[in-house]
Amino acid sequence: MTTSPSCQKTAGHRATVRRLTTVQKTVKGAPAYSRFVNRPLGRHLAALAFHGGLTPNQLTAISALFSFGAIATLALARPTPGVGVGVCAALVVGYAFDAADGQLARLRGGGTAAGEWLDHMVDCAKISSLHLAVAVSFYRFSGFGREDLGRGPYLLVPIGYAIVAAVTFFGMIAGELLRRIRAAADGTAVPVATGASVVRSLLVLPTDYGLVCLVFLLLGWGPGFATVYALMGAASTAFLLMAAVKWYRELAALGPVSAAGPVGAAGAVVPGQSGPAGATAEPRATGSSDGARAANPGGGSGTS
Repeated sequence: MTTSPSCQKTAGHRATVRRLTTVQKTVKGAPAYSRFVNRPLGRHLAALAFHGGLTPNQLTAISALFSFGAIATLALARPTPGVGVGVCAALVVGYAFDAADGQLARLRGGGTAAGEWLDHMVDCAKISSLHLAVAVSFYRFSGFGREDLGRGPYLLVPIGYAIVAAVTFFGMIAGELLRRIRAAADGTAVPVATGASVVRSLLVLPTDYGLVCLVFLLLGWGPGFATVYALMGAASTAFLLMAAVKWYRELAALGPVSAAGPVGAAGAVVPGQSGPAGATAEPRATGSSDGARAANPGGGSGTS
């Protein structure tokens, strides 16, 4: 008995999704939506892209198209319930493609530095401009059930949220980079976090970019959206304050670089080059890890 082409495609897709489940990055620190909703969606999109011959960078571009389309709509369109649904849907799709690009990269044998850089650049622009678009929306449409918000101190909420989101993202990426540099200098691998707790994923849910996307379903209800959005901003601020202390202690515990030699980025010894006293640092193996990318919004076409 022959199998129809549609059945063969379905079986191939399922097999690819199963392969992707074996090459996932750590879920340590990942909030609930990103962990239980967005990554599974990303797996299916990555499998479809794999069979369709798309590249990780193309998925990053698709993610940017949906995300920045939603952000532009948020800033330019009157905040009606229908606009809120459209903005939410586009952000959710963009976030799913953001998770898919890194998974596709791993499926194809690994990502590139350029791909990871591109993904980080898009993420950084997205998470900052989203909150600034909220500020623009409140200012431009302050008469749409939001008379006391668009011309008053409430505008500091999305502006502050944008700062918190950008600093949090930078702290995660910089911490991962510094750990990689230190591991390369010491000739060790960056430890991969294990033992992720479901309870912890639920506790950090208010900081989840995926939940921020869903909040825009309330966009047409001015006071309700403003309240929920402000509470999430406060939760993200509290998370940043606590996480910054934790990240600093973890990096401080690494201590100074053990070998003397020329200093590269962030104080790393550059292997194979002479130090100040003429000593030469021995080449070392480079370690790698997904590190803090677990908490990054989405995945990356590099190592996510």
